[in-house]
Amino acid sequence: MALDPADFTKCCKDSGILMVVKCRKENSALKECLTAYYNDPAFYEECKMEYLKEREEFRKTGIPTKKRLQKLPTSM
Repeated sequence: MALDPADFTKCCKDSGILMVVKCRKENSALKECLTAYYNDPAFYEECKMEYLKEREEFRKTGIPTKKRLQKLPTSM
């Protein structure tokens, strides 16, 4: 089942509280997609390397990635 994960979001927005019943097909497709990534060893290694890189940078600077990437105000 090759649906775009955005299909699940759209279905939920369009269905409101009935999404539990109306969006089963989209939910199943989303679960299949997520499970494929979860079981992919290459994706796991990519995420691990990204995490280790961010952790190393935090240990050097003491600044979390989220704060480091925020833009500074242009006028002070």
